[in-house]
Amino acid sequence: MKACGFVLRAAGRLWRNPAPRRGTVAFSSSSNGKTEPNFGLLFDIDGVLVRGRTPIPAAKKAFQKLVDSSGQFVVPVVFVTNAGNCLRQKKADQLSHILDVPISQDQVMMSHSPLKMLRKFHDKCVLVSGQGPVLDIAKNVGFTNVVSIDQLRESFPLLDMVDHNRRPKLPSSPIVNIPKVEAVILFGEPIRWETNLQLIIDVLLTNGNVSNTYETSHSSHLPLLACNMDLMWMAEAHSPRFGHGTFMVCLENIYKKITGRELKYEALMGKPSELTYHYAEYLIREQAAEKGWRTPIRSLYAVGDNLMTDIYGANLYNRYLEERVARNSTKALAQVSATGAPAPGPVQEEAGSESVWESELAPPSATSCKSILVCTGVYNPHTEVPKDASQCIKETVFHGHRDFRFDPALVEPGNVVQDVDAAVELVFKLEKFSPPV
Repeated sequence: MKACGFVLRAAGRLWRNPAPRRGTVAFSSSSNGKTEPNFGLLFDIDGVLVRGRTPIPAAKKAFQKLVDSSGQFVVPVVFVTNAGNCLRQKKADQLSHILDVPISQDQVMMSHSPLKMLRKFHDKCVLVSGQGPVLDIAKNVGFTNVVSIDQLRESFPLLDMVDHNRRPKLPSSPIVNIPKVEAVILFGEPIRWETNLQLIIDVLLTNGNVSNTYETSHSSHLPLLACNMDLMWMAEAHSPRFGHGTFMVCLENIYKKITGRELKYEALMGKPSELTYHYAEYLIREQAAEKGWRTPIRSLYAVGDNLMTDIYGANLYNRYLEERVARNSTKALAQVSATGAPAPGPVQEEAGSESVWESELAPPSATSCKSILVCTGVYNPHTEVPKDASQCIKETVFHGHRDFRFDPALVEPGNVVQDVDAAVELVFKLEKFSPPV
């Protein structure tokens, strides 16, 4: 992707010290005299804290500023990653080792974490695709009846025919011990793409019973839930590597080629989905409450390296928060006009105005989500920039998912800094926050 004029405007602020906003009060003092922040931090991991398995030097320095002398965080922090191939505790242990500060699993949000909110699927028989302990991951987020691609393949060995070395040597009959699949969950990129693509298509086109033949005339298919839409991600290699979003592109195009119809998703999770940021904001509030902080969290700062996921997602959620504030303000004004007096408490959302995932959580307390782009991962600040902004938009290749409309405003970061340490310094300046010793 070519860097654009709208990115250049933000890049012009690179490494500059911003002037603090006037009148900002980022924290208050609690009864015990300790400061209570009214903001929270959301950190991407790959490209921000690590490159593959290699820590980025600025990461440890940044997190020393976020904890006090006893190792306790002085602001609420959640790690929001699109990775989904391990349990939260394992990722927390890895981060604790890398950053040299204690990280709990409650501070870690994997791409699949919002599945906890989709309770209507928890008792259904679900087929899961990905790598790592996918069965354990599914059960950990609430699913009780789970089938893996490997289990399905073992029960129906004739379905997987691309690899000649894995084809059955002798004629075999299906070992039918798999219940009818009722939904499919894509956790992340699998190892054997051809096997996963084949069996997922089989399930979708047989309505969950792969003993049957294809039925391509149906206008709908089983519910499909996908976690992690990253087209590419940054490891140790000089160029980005394929992500789960690339696997999804393959699946979508195969389905359309066979049926002539678009593949549809019941839910899309992971950045840049609003669902992901809504859940992350919930975790920030929970963390603040556990520390006994009573000051409401009003601002979120999302630090990432990918314009199409981290920045797009943070800006999309910021737009959601702004629209929500405006909507509630309009309702409050209408109530004042009707009664001549202000509403006695917070304006309630209209019944039915929330989506399924919103109704699972308390309304957000945050009113903004600001994006900060770092230059240690996917984003390359040295990419050639077109002179004409309109030409820039035409030339920009949108790496986001098919179901997300490209809006140039959503890939413009609030600020661009060199690395995560500079990002933390920036937030402290903006919020006039002095961490307690």
